Amino acid sequence: MDGDVAIVWDEERTQGDWQLTGNGELLTAPQLETAVLVSLFTDTRADENDALPAGTTDPRGWWGNALGEPIGSKLWLLRRAAHLPDTLRRAERYIREALAWLVEDELAARIEVETRWVGATRMAASITIHQGEGREAALRAEWAWQGI
Repeated sequence: MDGDVAIVWDEERTQGDWQLTGNGELLTAPQLETAVLVSLFTDTRADENDALPAGTTDPRGWWGNALGEPIGSKLWLLRRAAHLPDTLRRAERYIREALAWLVEDELAARIEVETRWVGATRMAASITIHQGEGREAALRAEWAWQGI
């Protein structure tokens, strides 16, 4: 199999969804792209020392994490974070943590992440996954962010 079912990210609605091709089949995408989107946009459980967004007490997490190695990211913790450089640094750290398994499982040699603000309500990340032997995959993720 060359790919997985594609998760097409809708920046306006800030959600991913499947799409059909013109002949009614599910659109496919490279497996690495699907793995990155699942890793970034599945909520992993907050640690005891993580500050939860104001007004919340739920440490979240995906129920499937109880079955084995946790997946997901802590990007959800930034929901009410201030529009500051520190928020970008935290986003970069959360992305690196969520994608570390790619290096651990030797699917990538290294991962580069750059975060930036793209307006008052949007944060973006450029992610380059170096797979070795000159191969790399460049991905861009952009999501709505709700600050305080």
